[in-house]
Amino acid sequence: MLVAPPGGGVKEGELSREEELRRQRERMLTVGITHFYRARTTERLLLPVAGDVYLYDDAGGLRKLVDCAGSPPAQNPALSPDGAWVAYVQDAEVYVIPAAAGSTARQITGGARGTGKTNGLAEYIAQEELARREGFWWSPDSRQMAYAEVDETHIPVYRIVHQGKDSTVDDAYEDHRYPFAGEANARVRLAVVNREGGAPVWMDTDYDEEVYLARVFWWPDGVLGAEILSRDQSWLDLVRFDSGNGARTSVLRETSDYWVSLRTQHFIPLEAGGFLWASERSGFNHIYHYGADGKLVRPLTAGEWVVDEIAAVDEANGLVYFAGNREHPAERHLYGVPLAGGEVRRITSEPGIHEVTLDNACARFVDVFSAVDQPPVVTLRALADGAALHPVHTPNDPRLADYALQPPELVTLSNRDGLTLHGAVYRPPAQFGPGPYPTIVQVYGGPGPQLVANQWLVTANLQIQYLRQQGFLVFRLDNRGSARRGLAFEGALRHRMGTVEVDDQIDGVRWLVEQGLADPERVGVFGWSYGGYMTLMCLAKAPDIFKVGVAGAPVTAWDGYDTGYTERYMGTPQSNPEGYAAGSVMTHAENIRGKLLLVHGMIDENVHFRHTARLMNALNRARIAYDVLLFPDERHMPRLPADRVYLNERIVGYFQQHL
Repeated sequence: MLVAPPGGGVKEGELSREEELRRQRERMLTVGITHFYRARTTERLLLPVAGDVYLYDDAGGLRKLVDCAGSPPAQNPALSPDGAWVAYVQDAEVYVIPAAAGSTARQITGGARGTGKTNGLAEYIAQEELARREGFWWSPDSRQMAYAEVDETHIPVYRIVHQGKDSTVDDAYEDHRYPFAGEANARVRLAVVNREGGAPVWMDTDYDEEVYLARVFWWPDGVLGAEILSRDQSWLDLVRFDSGNGARTSVLRETSDYWVSLRTQHFIPLEAGGFLWASERSGFNHIYHYGADGKLVRPLTAGEWVVDEIAAVDEANGLVYFAGNREHPAERHLYGVPLAGGEVRRITSEPGIHEVTLDNACARFVDVFSAVDQPPVVTLRALADGAALHPVHTPNDPRLADYALQPPELVTLSNRDGLTLHGAVYRPPAQFGPGPYPTIVQVYGGPGPQLVANQWLVTANLQIQYLRQQGFLVFRLDNRGSARRGLAFEGALRHRMGTVEVDDQIDGVRWLVEQGLADPERVGVFGWSYGGYMTLMCLAKAPDIFKVGVAGAPVTAWDGYDTGYTERYMGTPQSNPEGYAAGSVMTHAENIRGKLLLVHGMIDENVHFRHTARLMNALNRARIAYDVLLFPDERHMPRLPADRVYLNERIVGYFQQHL
């Protein structure tokens, strides 16, 4: 044990509103110490805990640096590169404090507090849809700070009432400036200010069209840089700024006929000049080497497979390390390739998923390996050949034997258009016979996740395992739109959500029936969020196939979801009215014939309860019966243990009763 969480650390039910919403953006359920950050050049750790800021080092042990008792919490604290300073946001402004004991904080930004604006925080769309959760950035010399100013005051308030509270006075509601598809976005500006404060210098982020501040960073030479994304997400600019006068210089523009994805790290600067750039321009994400002048030197990888991330660059030895799925879409391995171009070399060997972290010397790496039949094993390995150097962790959980988890069978099938799809079949135990079985399709279906992969997480889904043990066959299928299959595969749903994804799930069920596995009269479907949307569309568009559905926190109409996500895939309601109409559950709701359970948290600030309420109106007016399970105190991801237990009991019970 190095550090124990002060006061027990983060606890559910004892969080500030700011911390609660941040954890929703990160989909985080962890308690105790949930984040820690290590200084680059000193042996010092920063630990944010329950709105306060702690430091740990060998000299002073654990000590509280920022105490926010009775004040707004310290948000998103960050160590300076030299480890001597800590910056954080409090009450909409950026503060800086020396890391030495007994120090006093200084406010270095101004003009936001009390105005509805914020300095140093990422806006909702950046956090939820662009994977940017920070809003300020230390310069390499620790003397300057870049920060984002966010103005949402022009966005109409969307009020969420806390209907389940005992009091109608305290904490009775919360107001959000939610940017609905086709409507106003936050206005974001970028500035640089000295560590001591003073007048900020505003960077030139003005374009002839609306844009997102997607990424901000400092180049190795101390120049501020950014990635700026068009609102329609068809182009992405890599730029440099003069922090003295704010002038902008364009280095590179990436374009796409689908969308420019921000899921992977696009940009890695090189100390010797130039940079690495990840792009899907070939249809698959690959790595390109650019010179300091922004001109392409050479592609480093190519082929009909995907680079997941650039793991490290060893400039001294001219090598680039990356993770990808060259051998199989359902696997992930570590590879190396010469910076000067050449053959790609695979380093990890065992079939499955390898999550890797390389050391700074590019001599060793930590390999977290798992497969459907192998719980995670953590090993320190040599980077040269992947040889094991030291076991860090091996599975030793006695519950593995007690739970009798059965790995699914990973299968492939062809859809109606001849494309290969990957699925996972969870068969019931032998005492339930050879089939056909009552079948539950567990679905997500939207762009982003990959549900079917050769990893332990696919096996260790206790909800699915419990359903399997109760005699159900459970099936997962990565339909068109899923990740790690290339841009055309994912982009098949562009401007037409609720079409090809549903077709593929239908084809998956028909394949199960052909194999003698699924009872065609007893097929159910269950999903959450986009999976809830898919559940409803499956019930409405294929009522002859799907007889029972549980739709959790479903999007029911895309005009009710946010700009960043929805417009990436669907355009705006103004530019694509036909696609929005066809993709609305309400358009097809009158066709639902099966048993339906709608589940929603009533204070969901992501997929508002309004989605389910609108659908209930449509079902009522069409005189279609349905069941409802509401959680008045839950958001998009249920968190309270009692609610989570009851939710699973109701889901299982619903399928047992009706399937």
